[in-house]
Amino acid sequence: MINSNQKESSIFNEFLKLEAAGGIILIIAALSALILANTPLSQYYNLLISTPVEVQIGSLEIAKPLLLWINDGLMAIFFFLVGLELKRELIEGELSKVENLILPAVGAVGGIAIPGMIYAWFNWGDSVAMQGWAIPTATDIAFALGILSLLGSRVPLSVKIFLTSLAIFDDIAAIVIIAIFYTANISTLSLGFVALCLPVLFYLNKQGSDSKFPFIFVGTLMWIAMLKSGIHATLTGVILALFIPIRSVQQPGYSMLKSMEHDLHGTVAFIVLPVFAFANAGISLSNIGVDEIFHQVPMGIAMGLFFGKQIGIFTLCWLAIRLGFTELPEGMSYGSLFGTAALCGVGFTMSLFIGSLAFEETGVNLLFDERLGIILGSIASGAVGYTILRACYKTPQQG
Repeated sequence: MINSNQKESSIFNEFLKLEAAGGIILIIAALSALILANTPLSQYYNLLISTPVEVQIGSLEIAKPLLLWINDGLMAIFFFLVGLELKRELIEGELSKVENLILPAVGAVGGIAIPGMIYAWFNWGDSVAMQGWAIPTATDIAFALGILSLLGSRVPLSVKIFLTSLAIFDDIAAIVIIAIFYTANISTLSLGFVALCLPVLFYLNKQGSDSKFPFIFVGTLMWIAMLKSGIHATLTGVILALFIPIRSVQQPGYSMLKSMEHDLHGTVAFIVLPVFAFANAGISLSNIGVDEIFHQVPMGIAMGLFFGKQIGIFTLCWLAIRLGFTELPEGMSYGSLFGTAALCGVGFTMSLFIGSLAFEETGVNLLFDERLGIILGSIASGAVGYTILRACYKTPQQG
């Protein structure tokens, strides 16, 4: 007989395996984009991501280059999965236990505040550059777990749980930041339609229907309206996820939320995020010089990711432990805590996404600066985090 704790552990282990493997695929996708962008094939790469794609039904028209379909459409699926995971974790997962919330929540606060402050220190006084303050606050859980997986069974489960929990809080913060700071001109008509969708989703939730189609249909309509409203369309995924039933009225033991989460994990890990990385990571390195590397935008991002994450997460966690608010998880030391904090400086996917929102409407092309800083900061953070954790865990864990 499998008890609930064993079942939750199995779900979590499956999640870790998918995310770790997905992180490796992400690395391959990003490297492929960099290679293509720095060879004679670059013209075809640029032609691909700029290909216009148009959908029109009557007077309703959505016309965007392929890159924005990926960033606005595919990433909505990613945020939907994030919302599903968040709801499950808060209701019956690791984050449903108060004692498991304190350390990663405190660490996430430091990992958001200090990187943002470091970026602001480099870019203070430049109103355009300051729009990118949130770029180094993000953690890429897929990449981070992919690097962690290279250590195999050396790393205890407690480290993986802490890293995952902290990244979830990071994702919550990113969602709030996007909703508040990165919205275009608001269309009240479209936003009104989004508001009308909410009671419909609430009704579907309370009905306890086991059919996924009504939720997907209403969610698609809401995504279109959100796209036209000026609020970033990816937030539709999070909103929709909150209305997905976690328990079935008609079929005891069935969970639509867990079913959809299970179905989407592979799609997001092996298709959505790699496609996003491939479409956004291709930058030409041919004209890079000292001036480009030490420009205030990439330096603010790189230093925020590398130093900001380490200092912010470790310092606040250390203070919380020393003041008696929480304690180190079993199997973790201050050394491995610092190594994990460094690993959180890998901000690749979410940093790229926030960067595209920060600078897409400024009229100033800072995308090169943004991606350069993200790549430099993420590579340095990943290398240091891996090295420290490898030194902390020299032998495989027992059991």
